[in-house]
Amino acid sequence: MDIFLHILWNNVLPLSVIISLGIILHRIFNLDIKTLSKLNFYLFSPAIIFELLYGTAISLQLFGQVMLFFVLFMLAQYALLEAVIRLRKYDGGKKAAMRNSVLFYNSANYGIPINQLAFSANAYTLSVQILIMMMQSLVPNTYGIYNVNAHKADWREIRKVILSMPVIYVIPLAFLMRWLHVPLPEFLSISVGYLSNAFIGTALFTLGVQLGSMNGMLTRKLALDVGIASALRLLAGPLLAWGVVLLLHLDGMMSAALIVSSAVPTSLSSVLLAVEFDNEKDFASQTVLISTALSIVTVTMVIYLLRVS
Repeated sequence: MDIFLHILWNNVLPLSVIISLGIILHRIFNLDIKTLSKLNFYLFSPAIIFELLYGTAISLQLFGQVMLFFVLFMLAQYALLEAVIRLRKYDGGKKAAMRNSVLFYNSANYGIPINQLAFSANAYTLSVQILIMMMQSLVPNTYGIYNVNAHKADWREIRKVILSMPVIYVIPLAFLMRWLHVPLPEFLSISVGYLSNAFIGTALFTLGVQLGSMNGMLTRKLALDVGIASALRLLAGPLLAWGVVLLLHLDGMMSAALIVSSAVPTSLSSVLLAVEFDNEKDFASQTVLISTALSIVTVTMVIYLLRVS
């Protein structure tokens, strides 16, 4: 019960307040969601990735193990997801939205606090979570962009968009500067910190604006699709992660951190992609909202079953 209340009070309710503000202010002022989306993609997201990677010590062995897990886990999720997509006979746009809603999970503003809660602010498990967050930032900015555009644009146009994303340059830059011990000037460090701190609030506010722009009630079909995506994310996710860590024979602390990292709800990046490229925005927004609400129960159960708290 303590874990349940902690997640509710320190994770879900703060998120809900900012989302609600987005809904209210959009209804009053009719805000421009495209501008908010671009701020997240081109400014705030690269800043938080750079700050965390530049400021965290990560060994080569840890990096290799987490990357191997991530690749296998994503392949397992993708295989299960494709089976569901074929069974449900989704078309191009819905197919892309379903993939993004399941494959991309909230490893930053939800995953990091949950990791700190579950493992009592352990530096080793935090490093694991930061690497997962790095990949969960890189993949939406590459494959995610390709996924939402593949059914309506050619490869040259998609490649141009991907290459314009700052995150794909920020990640190697942060690793290189840390490896070479290149100091970041104080004034730049302060600026990056300000931008990094703005990421979570702006992303949540953007979700609220999108929810506020929805017209009418959810249809039965949309509700079913949202339920399927949430189940694949919250239930199948940690089960597949458990299978992968068993396959790789990872040690107890790392395996627990990776399973917890896989149990979090759908990422805000799925909404940002849907908004930026006009693809199933209502479905993406509702999936983030519902999976976040349901995660109060599912994440608590994962932490309890792992006996890590």
